[in-house]
Amino acid sequence: MERYFIGKRFILSLLCCLFGLSIFAQDKFPDGTLVPEWFHKNEITPVGQLGKCYKITDYGVKSDSTVLQTEQIQAVIDKVAADGGGVIYVPQGTYLTASLFFKPKTHLYIEKNAVLKGSDNITDYAVINTRIEGQSIKYIAGLINAIGVNGFTISGEGSINGNGWLYWKAFWQRRDVNPKCTNLEALRPRLVNITNSNDVQLSGVKFLNSGFWTTHLYHCRRVKLIGLYIFAPLEPVKAPSTDAVDIDYCKDVLIKNCYVSVNDDGIVLKGGKGPSADKDSTDGPNENVIIEDCTYGFCHSALTCGSESVRDHNIVLRNSIVDGARSVLWLKLRPDTPQTYEYIMVDNIKGTAGNFISVHPWMQFFDLKGRKDMPVSYCKHVTMSNCNVKCENFFSVEPSSKYKLSDFTFEHLNINTDGDMEINSGIIKGLTVNDVVVNGKAIK
Repeated sequence: MERYFIGKRFILSLLCCLFGLSIFAQDKFPDGTLVPEWFHKNEITPVGQLGKCYKITDYGVKSDSTVLQTEQIQAVIDKVAADGGGVIYVPQGTYLTASLFFKPKTHLYIEKNAVLKGSDNITDYAVINTRIEGQSIKYIAGLINAIGVNGFTISGEGSINGNGWLYWKAFWQRRDVNPKCTNLEALRPRLVNITNSNDVQLSGVKFLNSGFWTTHLYHCRRVKLIGLYIFAPLEPVKAPSTDAVDIDYCKDVLIKNCYVSVNDDGIVLKGGKGPSADKDSTDGPNENVIIEDCTYGFCHSALTCGSESVRDHNIVLRNSIVDGARSVLWLKLRPDTPQTYEYIMVDNIKGTAGNFISVHPWMQFFDLKGRKDMPVSYCKHVTMSNCNVKCENFFSVEPSSKYKLSDFTFEHLNINTDGDMEINSGIIKGLTVNDVVVNGKAIK
């Protein structure tokens, strides 16, 4: 009898595995290519497998939210690297720091009730050659920096708190003085800056109150963000430009089971800007990005392409909830930059939003840099399906000579809206509408 049950369990396990493999085998990107198995392996790497743990309090770092300890914490990172690698372990307590630079084979673990707190004095931060807003320039480093650190991980149940209140206040004060000032003129640090690094995993930790962009990935491949809580406030002070995740010239990115609520874009694709961005070797495409099983509070958009982006290909947002996003999908198209957004899929989204889809020219800081003709941008092969959303505007798409829209599909949608119920089919060449119900009425 025991042998029978063992055999039965084996057969059931085998069938489950085969069924799972069958599901994975059917999972495809919007262009029809198979989603690699890598996207379906989402186990958090145990901290015990990352090498020896170096508890920072064993090396002279004290829990004190008022004393800056950047040099002391950096010394622990340097020691771990010199010893051949391991984990910088942050125990319970609050530790005030500015720019930290992780090195090959080093990892960061933040224990529950532990906080790495960012200095609110911008002069405490390093100035480095970095990538920001589609440019490679000298600018303020992030609070956490991993540059050329393959295999880097951040894990745990604690927090990285950017302590951004004074940066936000300074930004809005600057805007009062000069309404045309750019983001970069009010100096602010990003929370997490990961550059030229592959096989990265960020999991479990709370990313809070960033002074500027929260998580910036530049020129990386195979990055997973799993179970993160990413937050910056809308009030009482708006936290400007605190994008939750900026994906900038990256390939193979998974964002899964994350909570996002920030005062700017939720997940946003960057990659370069300017009339010659498609020829600049520091600019490049984003390819194979999946965002799934996430929950959004307030943000400007759940998924944004642009405003600094050259080419986005195979981008998926699925199986997620929105609660007050200004847009579900926002395609920002710069008339001073040649752009192509293609093979984008938004599937199985539920909740409330301002716009279901928003497409408009993005004119902020427009600059042709002497180019006589205006680049034309393209959005094509965009599918929005299986969504149940209450929104202020269903189809917020502006006609423009600055871009061309083609091969859009809207299918199996249940939309409730206070605005216009119709889709302007004249704006999009090759439009397919199937089983779309708006305010209880089927539309074509």
